[in-house]
Amino acid sequence: MKAMIATSYGPPEVLEIQDVEVPQMEKNEMLIRIYATTVTAGDCETRRFDMPTYVWLPLRLFMGIRKPKRILGTELAGVVVKVGSQVTRFQKGDSIFAFSGFKFGAYAEYVALPESGIISGKPRNMSYEEAAVVQIGGLNALGFLREANISPGHKVLIYGASGSIGTFAVQIAKIMGAEVTAVCSERNFEMVKSIGAVHAIDYTQEDYAKAGEYYDCVFDAVGKDVFFHGLQAVKKGGCYIQASPKFRHILYKPWMQLLKRKRILLMPPTETVNDLEELRVLIEAGKLRSVIDRIYAFEEMIEAHRYVEKGHKRGNVAIRIVDDRGEEDGGQA
Repeated sequence: MKAMIATSYGPPEVLEIQDVEVPQMEKNEMLIRIYATTVTAGDCETRRFDMPTYVWLPLRLFMGIRKPKRILGTELAGVVVKVGSQVTRFQKGDSIFAFSGFKFGAYAEYVALPESGIISGKPRNMSYEEAAVVQIGGLNALGFLREANISPGHKVLIYGASGSIGTFAVQIAKIMGAEVTAVCSERNFEMVKSIGAVHAIDYTQEDYAKAGEYYDCVFDAVGKDVFFHGLQAVKKGGCYIQASPKFRHILYKPWMQLLKRKRILLMPPTETVNDLEELRVLIEAGKLRSVIDRIYAFEEMIEAHRYVEKGHKRGNVAIRIVDDRGEEDGGQA
């Protein structure tokens, strides 16, 4: 099979298509033909190995000292082509979407995943590309907002509302009954309002934390806002969420919660298959959708990484390996 291999840690140019063996399946695993995957900011950080100091050494030992030992990529949608003898949830021919987590492997034509993993049937009303981009953004947004106890009538501000987590957070907060304010660039106002934002603030023109408005929840979905800055706009007893915290934020958290009397969430709850099932139900009910900026061919992975690293993508970037009509780039199981 063909796989996109990171030949070392570094810029997008370290990625190279190579022929590798199709993964061997265990009894509790399924072999999945990957139709679509994604390029996320996290994928770019992993490729560069741009990791926080407090996890750098253990992750380097896990991933590989000089280059990644694993095929990168964690989000995928595709079709089950083989099942192990102990697999009962899925069968050959099922369309699925999945989050492979630390198993990685989505930058390839095939991946073997355990049926107990974060895998669900692909939403019937989504293409493979649309389904592939749901997992990281959707699971993070759902987990954080559920933990923040968002209720009908709450005022929620999403900073970085036009990104992957942000676009799902806007929609999920609306589903939970919140009045959503989106912070993004002006060019994205129409898009964020189309998915549920009531108000939009251009972060280049207005400082939301100094506008005199207070929110039940402020959600920094991109980790680019200043920790103490965002906390200012949270009501007493409210919640501040930062999706990409730095080590110092983890150290500050207990003291700031005590002094400010505000909850701080820095680490999302562990993803579960039930969460992915919940997202699938919302999607099939027409309440949740994917926002896709660009779709690249598998051979254009380097260009996709370059684009995502610019930091201005709108929603998500998908990689098409097999198109929805069944025309594919090749490869046999």
